[in-house]
Amino acid sequence: MYRKDNPHQLTFKDFYLPFGGPLRSDNRWVILADQIPWHQIEEAYGELFSEDNGCPAKSARTALGALIIKERLGTSDRETVEQIGENPYLQYFLGLKEYQDIPPFDHSMMTHFRKRFDKSMLKHINESIVEGAMEDSESKDVEVDDSKDESSDNDANDPPSNKGKMIVDATCTPADIAYSTDLSLLNEAREKSEEIIDAMHEPFVGERKKPRTYRQKARKAYLAVAKQKKPGAKKIRKAIGQQLRYLKRNFGYIDRMAEEGLLVYLDKRLYRLLLVIRELYRQQQWMYETRTHRIGDRLVSLYQPHVRPIVRGKAKSAVELGAKVSISLVDGFSFVEKIGWDAYNESCDLIEQIEQYHQRFGCYPESVHVDKIYRTRDNRRFCQKHGIRLSGPPLGRPSEATALLKEQKQLQRQDELDRNAVEGKFGQGKRRFSLARVMTKLAQTSEVSIVISFIVMNLEKILSGIVSFWLFIEWRLLVGWRQPSLRPSDLNLMDCNTAA
Repeated sequence: MYRKDNPHQLTFKDFYLPFGGPLRSDNRWVILADQIPWHQIEEAYGELFSEDNGCPAKSARTALGALIIKERLGTSDRETVEQIGENPYLQYFLGLKEYQDIPPFDHSMMTHFRKRFDKSMLKHINESIVEGAMEDSESKDVEVDDSKDESSDNDANDPPSNKGKMIVDATCTPADIAYSTDLSLLNEAREKSEEIIDAMHEPFVGERKKPRTYRQKARKAYLAVAKQKKPGAKKIRKAIGQQLRYLKRNFGYIDRMAEEGLLVYLDKRLYRLLLVIRELYRQQQWMYETRTHRIGDRLVSLYQPHVRPIVRGKAKSAVELGAKVSISLVDGFSFVEKIGWDAYNESCDLIEQIEQYHQRFGCYPESVHVDKIYRTRDNRRFCQKHGIRLSGPPLGRPSEATALLKEQKQLQRQDELDRNAVEGKFGQGKRRFSLARVMTKLAQTSEVSIVISFIVMNLEKILSGIVSFWLFIEWRLLVGWRQPSLRPSDLNLMDCNTAA
């Protein structure tokens, strides 16, 4: 069951402090709370619950606010709840009416909050936040134009002119898993199969003989190779073959016990592991027989079977294990376009991302800044059709005109400088926030954590812009009080002297 919160926006003046005094209006959490459309989120969040059944759930502001606080502070679930219980500004950010000295919920609720939101809902929330920030900004590069001129039919039929710059790129967000080898994966699968056999045999202890799994012998054979500093390829292949045979033997026991109806004694966790282990055995057996190390949809983790190896060709790590994220950057704000667990080709999604830009802002971008992989013939053809300049060198031979060639090189250099903004955004997400290692285990919750990171980065940009604006106003008031006869030229001269 879900009870909708008060539709009226909570203000910092309404928050009650038992020890006296109001909240500061210039606090960062108070400012951020005003930038989020809580009422719209409340309407969409309430549709997930029944109106009559169950206990009342936490409000949408509490659920989303807790996830934002966790991401912004970089804390664990437990530490996030402790911080909320100690800070009245965080409690106001969550929508509480007054301060309470105990945490408003248990830290285990953070997992449920991540499961209640999906990436599509969070993408819509992010777009609403960015749209509100762009409307309030006086110096925006992209303006949303929904007005129509009804005075002229010809003007109404004309498409709007292209506006703004769009920067597109993709990155990999590594998951919190170990870089497993084929041998270590098979050894772990063998151990879990032995655990499954123990669980199926447990109700019949003393009544029937337990299947012999040779677990000590198999463990010894694995360690004989795993403990070596640099084992040879023949030794590794021999050890993999041994683990495959042990695992095949265990599957034979499990199949015979399953025919007797003993699968009912497995809990949900073990049954899920059984399915994953069978798929892992099939892949490893095929690669062992064909003497190859590549296969489609390769499993790299038993507990996170959705994770796939993604070859990025980076100098630091050629292969990354995690989700691949494509984003677009407009006026410094990030939009999450696609999250996938497979190694997809990001160039195939450029046209769709440009169409998303058109839906958001009512026009196509003036220029699209991408790297080399996006500059396909289909993408070039689409951009040329809609009057969009695609960054990068043009097709064909370089121009023989020196002036034109120099102008093209300057434009390419400027395009590369503009495109560096998206690399900086990725760096901010991986250094300052949690994109460097996603700690959540499920595919859905991992996607939620990724989108939350970009939402927080957009909020940080909004917050820095507001703070800078008020600091500029205070500086102007101070300068105007001291020197009332300042002219614009004098201000420019002061800026130059300060920079020098």
